[in-house]
Amino acid sequence: MSWYKGFDTVIAQQLPHLRVLHDEPMSGHTTFRIGGPARRMAFPASPEELAALLNLATEEGWPWMVAGNGSDLLVDDAGLDLLVIVTTAMDQMERTGETTIRAWAGISLARLAVFAMEQGLAGLAFAHGIPGSLGGAVFMNAGAYGGEMCQVVDAVTAWLPGRGVVEMRGDELVFGYRRSCFGTNGGVVLYADMKLTPGDTGMIRREMEELIRRRREKQPLEYPSAGSTFKRPEGHYAAALIEQCGLKGVAVGGAMVSPKHAGFVINTGGATCADVLVLMDQVRETVYRETGVELEPEVRILRGPGNKQ
Repeated sequence: MSWYKGFDTVIAQQLPHLRVLHDEPMSGHTTFRIGGPARRMAFPASPEELAALLNLATEEGWPWMVAGNGSDLLVDDAGLDLLVIVTTAMDQMERTGETTIRAWAGISLARLAVFAMEQGLAGLAFAHGIPGSLGGAVFMNAGAYGGEMCQVVDAVTAWLPGRGVVEMRGDELVFGYRRSCFGTNGGVVLYADMKLTPGDTGMIRREMEELIRRRREKQPLEYPSAGSTFKRPEGHYAAALIEQCGLKGVAVGGAMVSPKHAGFVINTGGATCADVLVLMDQVRETVYRETGVELEPEVRILRGPGNKQ
């Protein structure tokens, strides 16, 4: 029996209230608006339901991955023969102390930043314009305009393979540039506690509005994309190198290096995963040939064998 038929049977018995979709297009769950169907897609509604699902997936041997808002994903046109676990229904947050907030993995960074501002707590303004969820932001230590998640995350409660639910903090999280321990230990963020500082609501709001103004002015927010396509190479800026090589506006199919910001590959309409991959390869090869700098993708590329029955 195929894994997904077994999945259907076990979920009906063990997690009957779990929302599950069959052969759901990933294009509707990524900010790139690209990607074929996921064999099964589940939407846990709480950290407890997510942990229970991960335990079952491990015990039963189902192939799985976790996605939040899909803001850093480029998914195969053929689809994914996987259980894709989407955390967007896990969107609760609360103030837990004088300067602390606890938020579930699926909460959007924009909503989290606004909540902190309304509570008179500073430190999350940088995150307001980042289009991801908290879980993904912790996973990759997301940052912008001088701020990073490692500056505000006090503790993370996560599910770890073979260990179950654990709390992690400090050096255990191994935060670095666009990385954390969860990139190597197979863990999944359930929720996080953030330690902020008291601030003036009006000043925080004005800071957020200024950062949003700068984003709109400089970034191609009017087009689907996965944000910055390449990581910042040491001693350089990816966008500057790409622009220096005359690659702004270069296109393959519906994929284009943004004329507004060379660090973004955008979907101008109907772009496929194959279009983006070919364009990314052209950019990397040209930049390496002309500057000697090798660009590394920041976008996560998910390949699949297709979705045939």
